[in-house]
Amino acid sequence: MQLRALLLFSFAAAPLASQRPRARDIGIVVGVLPPGPLNAITDVAGVRVGHTTIARGDSINTGVTAILPPGVNVFRDKVPAAVVVGNAFGKLAGSTQVNELGELESPIVLTCTLCVPRAADAVLTYLLALPGNEEVRSANPLVAETNDGFLNDIRARPVSEADVLAAIRAAAGGPVGEGAVGAGRGTVAFGWKGGIGTASRRLPDALGAWTVGALVQSNFGGVLTMNGAPVGRELGRYYLQGEGGRGMGDGSIVVVVATDAPLDHRQLERLGRRALAGVARTGSSFSNGSGDYVIAFSTVRPRPTPPVPARLVDTTLVVANDAMSPLFEAVIEATEEAIYNSLLRAETVRGYRGTVPALPLDSTRAVLRRYGAVRP
Repeated sequence: MQLRALLLFSFAAAPLASQRPRARDIGIVVGVLPPGPLNAITDVAGVRVGHTTIARGDSINTGVTAILPPGVNVFRDKVPAAVVVGNAFGKLAGSTQVNELGELESPIVLTCTLCVPRAADAVLTYLLALPGNEEVRSANPLVAETNDGFLNDIRARPVSEADVLAAIRAAAGGPVGEGAVGAGRGTVAFGWKGGIGTASRRLPDALGAWTVGALVQSNFGGVLTMNGAPVGRELGRYYLQGEGGRGMGDGSIVVVVATDAPLDHRQLERLGRRALAGVARTGSSFSNGSGDYVIAFSTVRPRPTPPVPARLVDTTLVVANDAMSPLFEAVIEATEEAIYNSLLRAETVRGYRGTVPALPLDSTRAVLRRYGAVRP
């Protein structure tokens, strides 16, 4: 008898000895900037993450990951936001309004491709039920996806309203679950098991002391490169590796970027474009069949001038253009490391059309050492 196993994670506990490592646990130190205390998107104060992981027998491997900005009612307390497109083979619901108005008014929800409509409807249920929203007649759910149809019977559309609401309500600060959890349960990256990964960077005081955090849903392909080492090529699993390797280029990635730097929509677009550079560093081919998206938001809300209710003008102090470059470096490094964490933390999963192995740790370490990509 096959039973539905529904797992809820409000956060990930501190790593246990039996858990697979993160990048820094095996000596991979990406870039020059220091991470935040948790090396996670939740290092940005007030940002919360929740997962619902759905595993049912060998046919259902999917889930939901929800990212919430600070505040009780994001619809009322909107935050500046932008959506950036690398390659648009995807179904990102709500993106046009975010870019038109430059603001986010819902949780960011990640799930599987054919579950986007149900997830969006569930987000509406959540938003309309919030105290203070009794008269709301229009709301913009932001729901992104990657296609987990190899490990998951995606046509069954197994994500329910209850699953989405559980992820939103479980969202919390602190450590973030990574690997084959939430929306990363059924994903595949570079021919190995992908998933959810996160990382952060903090700028020094002289450069603003701001934090940038990234969370990824990795389900894309190419030629895996880790901290400059050609891991995919050395391990014999990569895109265009003869006739059998063509399919390793397709897939998708969603990158969610949060920062406490005061940025407006235009600057968040600039920040999001740099996150794609972090994706490129890992060996992405940005193929025809890949949906590559960045959702970026700032936790610093505009201030109405004069005070509400006579609100005609908003005032926002924003980072000067000349001071943006350190933030660009921060988001590139955080995105790159988040992808490595998504691969390293993911375990082998058996699913609907076969089994996807986890990235082999011993062989990967050996390649990294050979190319000088890890610290002793």
